[in-house]
Amino acid sequence: MESTLEEAIGEWHASVNDKDPRRSARAVGDPVVVLGPKGAGPITPGQFAEWVESSGIRLVPRSWHPVSERLMVVEEDATWPGSTAPTRVATVFRVSGGKVTASLRLPDLGQALELAYICREMAASE
Repeated sequence: MESTLEEAIGEWHASVNDKDPRRSARAVGDPVVVLGPKGAGPITPGQFAEWVESSGIRLVPRSWHPVSERLMVVEEDATWPGSTAPTRVATVFRVSGGKVTASLRLPDLGQALELAYICREMAASE
């Protein structure tokens, strides 16, 4: 049986890879915090759905790294329209209430794990 964390992240990947804007908007919290090559910050589910449509990205999970009950790092193969080969990336996911509330994409697994551990320690010390 999958955990709520895994289910929410699985739904996020399915909605992004299906390029389904309505499903993508339902898969994330309001707001959802994002980090990627074009910037970082909170966005609405509608803005996330627009990104799903405009980016054309596909993210295939390759390895899952639990960090806490709410945090998971997923190593992925990313492709975009016109890609000749996948690019390996890693995303820090935070889940709350069955929805992804943060999606922080980094260039590699090491950087993503480091950020996830920092986030976990910050949350634990509040």
